Amino acid sequence: MSRLRQWRGHRWVALPARLYLAAIFLWACWHKIIDPAAFAVDVATYQILPLSLVNAMALLLPWIELAAGLMLLVGARVRAGALLVSGMMVVFIAALSIALARGQSLSCGCFASRGAADDPISWKTLVRDATWLLLALYVLVFDETPLGLDGWLDEKRREGSPGLHDVTSTPSPRARSVSEAPDGRGTG
Repeated sequence: MSRLRQWRGHRWVALPARLYLAAIFLWACWHKIIDPAAFAVDVATYQILPLSLVNAMALLLPWIELAAGLMLLVGARVRAGALLVSGMMVVFIAALSIALARGQSLSCGCFASRGAADDPISWKTLVRDATWLLLALYVLVFDETPLGLDGWLDEKRREGSPGLHDVTSTPSPRARSVSEAPDGRGTG
Protein backbone atom coordinates (compact mmCIF):
# COMPACT_ATOMS: atom_id res chain seq x y z
CA MET A 1 0.00 0.00 0.00
CA SER A 2 2.86 2.39 0.77
CA ARG A 3 4.25 1.98 -2.77
CA LEU A 4 0.83 2.81 -4.13
CA ARG A 5 0.61 5.93 -1.98
CA GLN A 6 4.12 7.03 -2.95
CA TRP A 7 3.48 6.93 -6.71
CA ARG A 8 4.42 10.37 -8.06
CA GLY A 9 1.63 10.33 -10.62
CA HIS A 10 -1.13 10.82 -8.03
CA ARG A 11 -0.77 14.58 -8.22
CA TRP A 12 -1.48 14.46 -11.97
CA VAL A 13 -4.44 12.09 -11.60
CA ALA A 14 -5.83 14.06 -8.66
CA LEU A 15 -5.62 17.43 -10.43
CA PRO A 16 -8.55 16.84 -12.85
CA ALA A 17 -10.52 15.20 -10.02
CA ARG A 18 -9.89 18.26 -7.82
CA LEU A 19 -10.84 20.71 -10.55
CA TYR A 20 -13.99 18.74 -11.37
CA LEU A 21 -15.07 18.62 -7.72
CA ALA A 22 -14.21 22.31 -7.31
CA ALA A 23 -16.40 23.22 -10.28
CA ILE A 24 -19.27 21.12 -8.93
CA PHE A 25 -19.15 22.63 -5.45
CA LEU A 26 -18.65 26.20 -6.67
CA TRP A 27 -21.58 25.78 -9.05
CA ALA A 28 -23.70 24.12 -6.33
CA CYS A 29 -23.11 26.85 -3.75
CA TRP A 30 -23.90 29.72 -6.09
CA HIS A 31 -27.72 29.53 -6.10
CA LYS A 32 -27.77 28.63 -2.42
CA ILE A 33 -25.83 31.75 -1.48
CA ILE A 34 -27.96 33.96 -3.73
CA ASP A 35 -31.30 32.49 -2.62
CA PRO A 36 -30.96 30.89 0.83
CA ALA A 37 -34.73 30.89 1.31
CA ALA A 38 -35.24 28.57 -1.66
CA PHE A 39 -32.46 26.32 -0.41
CA ALA A 40 -34.05 26.27 3.06
CA VAL A 41 -37.21 24.91 1.45
CA ASP A 42 -35.13 22.19 -0.23
CA VAL A 43 -33.52 21.28 3.10
CA ALA A 44 -36.88 21.25 4.91
CA THR A 45 -38.43 19.04 2.24
CA TYR A 46 -36.14 16.17 3.23
CA GLN A 47 -37.83 16.20 6.68
CA ILE A 48 -34.64 15.11 8.45
CA LEU A 49 -33.55 18.20 10.37
CA PRO A 50 -35.73 19.84 12.99
CA LEU A 51 -37.29 23.00 11.57
CA SER A 52 -35.29 25.07 14.05
CA LEU A 53 -32.04 23.99 12.29
CA VAL A 54 -33.18 24.29 8.67
CA ASN A 55 -32.37 27.99 8.26
CA ALA A 56 -28.97 27.62 9.94
CA MET A 57 -28.12 24.74 7.61
CA ALA A 58 -29.33 26.69 4.57
CA LEU A 59 -27.14 29.64 5.53
CA LEU A 60 -24.02 27.72 6.60
CA LEU A 61 -23.72 24.86 4.10
CA PRO A 62 -23.25 26.97 0.94
CA TRP A 63 -20.30 28.80 2.50
CA ILE A 64 -18.69 25.49 3.45
CA GLU A 65 -19.22 24.33 -0.15
CA LEU A 66 -17.63 27.58 -1.37
CA ALA A 67 -14.61 27.18 0.92
CA ALA A 68 -14.09 23.54 -0.08
CA GLY A 69 -14.47 24.38 -3.77
CA LEU A 70 -11.95 27.22 -3.57
CA MET A 71 -9.43 25.07 -1.67
CA LEU A 72 -9.64 22.39 -4.34
CA LEU A 73 -9.52 24.91 -7.18
CA VAL A 74 -6.40 26.81 -6.14
CA GLY A 75 -4.65 23.88 -4.47
CA ALA A 76 -4.55 25.44 -1.01
CA ARG A 77 -5.21 23.08 1.90
CA VAL A 78 -6.26 20.47 -0.65
CA ARG A 79 -6.62 17.63 1.80
CA ALA A 80 -8.78 19.76 4.10
CA GLY A 81 -10.96 20.68 1.13
CA ALA A 82 -11.21 17.02 0.12
CA LEU A 83 -12.12 16.10 3.69
CA LEU A 84 -14.90 18.71 3.69
CA VAL A 85 -16.22 17.43 0.36
CA SER A 86 -16.04 13.82 1.58
CA GLY A 87 -17.93 14.68 4.76
CA MET A 88 -20.60 16.59 2.85
CA MET A 89 -20.99 13.75 0.37
CA VAL A 90 -21.51 11.23 3.17
CA VAL A 91 -24.22 13.47 4.65
CA PHE A 92 -25.83 14.05 1.23
CA ILE A 93 -25.83 10.32 0.44
CA ALA A 94 -27.40 9.57 3.83
CA ALA A 95 -30.10 12.22 3.30
CA LEU A 96 -30.85 10.95 -0.21
CA SER A 97 -30.99 7.35 1.03
CA ILE A 98 -33.43 8.26 3.80
CA ALA A 99 -35.65 10.22 1.39
CA LEU A 100 -35.64 7.38 -1.17
CA ALA A 101 -36.36 4.77 1.54
CA ARG A 102 -39.33 6.86 2.67
CA GLY A 103 -40.58 7.06 -0.91
CA GLN A 104 -40.39 10.85 -0.95
CA SER A 105 -40.69 12.56 -4.31
CA LEU A 106 -38.49 15.64 -4.14
CA SER A 107 -35.76 17.54 -5.88
CA CYS A 108 -32.17 16.98 -4.82
CA GLY A 109 -31.67 20.69 -4.09
CA CYS A 110 -28.06 20.29 -5.16
CA PHE A 111 -27.79 22.92 -7.87
CA ALA A 112 -31.03 24.85 -8.11
CA SER A 113 -34.53 24.53 -6.77
CA ARG A 114 -36.27 23.10 -9.81
CA GLY A 115 -38.84 20.92 -8.12
CA ALA A 116 -39.38 17.17 -8.01
CA ALA A 117 -41.07 17.10 -11.43
CA ASP A 118 -38.03 18.56 -13.20
CA ASP A 119 -35.23 17.00 -11.13
CA PRO A 120 -36.43 14.05 -9.03
CA ILE A 121 -34.03 12.14 -6.80
CA SER A 122 -33.37 8.53 -7.73
CA TRP A 123 -30.77 5.77 -7.44
CA LYS A 124 -28.91 7.64 -10.21
CA THR A 125 -28.51 10.58 -7.83
CA LEU A 126 -27.00 8.21 -5.26
CA VAL A 127 -24.57 6.77 -7.83
CA ARG A 128 -23.55 10.28 -8.89
CA ASP A 129 -22.93 11.33 -5.27
CA ALA A 130 -21.05 8.10 -4.51
CA THR A 131 -18.80 8.78 -7.51
CA TRP A 132 -18.08 12.26 -6.21
CA LEU A 133 -17.34 10.79 -2.77
CA LEU A 134 -14.83 8.35 -4.30
CA LEU A 135 -13.11 11.19 -6.17
CA ALA A 136 -12.88 13.25 -2.98
CA LEU A 137 -11.50 10.26 -1.05
CA TYR A 138 -8.90 9.68 -3.77
CA VAL A 139 -7.73 13.28 -3.44
CA LEU A 140 -7.77 13.04 0.37
CA VAL A 141 -5.77 9.81 0.57
CA PHE A 142 -3.42 9.98 -2.40
CA ASP A 143 -2.81 13.65 -3.27
CA GLU A 144 -0.01 14.23 -0.77
CA THR A 145 1.91 16.67 -2.97
CA PRO A 146 -0.84 18.56 -4.77
CA LEU A 147 -0.31 20.74 -7.78
CA GLY A 148 -1.36 24.26 -6.90
CA LEU A 149 -0.65 26.88 -4.29
CA ASP A 150 0.42 24.49 -1.51
CA GLY A 151 2.74 22.57 -3.80
CA TRP A 152 4.28 25.77 -5.13
CA LEU A 153 4.83 27.14 -1.62
CA ASP A 154 6.39 23.85 -0.50
CA GLU A 155 8.80 23.93 -3.46
CA LYS A 156 9.77 27.52 -2.67
CA ARG A 157 10.38 26.64 0.98
CA ARG A 158 12.60 23.71 -0.03
CA GLU A 159 14.54 25.98 -2.40
CA GLY A 160 15.13 28.40 0.44
CA SER A 161 13.36 31.34 -1.18
CA PRO A 162 13.46 34.42 1.03
CA GLY A 163 10.19 35.57 2.49
CA LEU A 164 8.60 32.13 2.69
CA HIS A 165 10.20 31.00 5.95
CA ASP A 166 8.49 31.09 9.28
CA VAL A 167 9.04 34.62 10.59
CA THR A 168 9.32 33.33 14.16
CA SER A 169 12.37 31.19 13.38
CA THR A 170 14.77 34.09 12.81
CA PRO A 171 14.00 37.42 14.42
CA SER A 172 14.55 40.47 12.29
CA PRO A 173 17.36 42.90 13.21
CA ARG A 174 14.71 45.34 14.46
CA ALA A 175 13.21 42.69 16.74
CA ARG A 176 16.68 41.82 18.07
CA SER A 177 17.45 45.47 18.76
CA VAL A 178 14.31 45.81 20.85
CA SER A 179 14.96 42.66 22.91
CA GLU A 180 18.72 43.04 23.39
CA ALA A 181 20.81 45.60 25.17
CA PRO A 182 23.54 47.38 23.15
CA ASP A 183 26.17 45.03 24.58
CA GLY A 184 24.26 41.97 23.20
CA ARG A 185 22.76 40.85 26.51
CA GLY A 186 19.02 40.43 26.79
CA THR A 187 16.98 43.18 28.44
CA GLY A 188 14.52 40.81 30.05
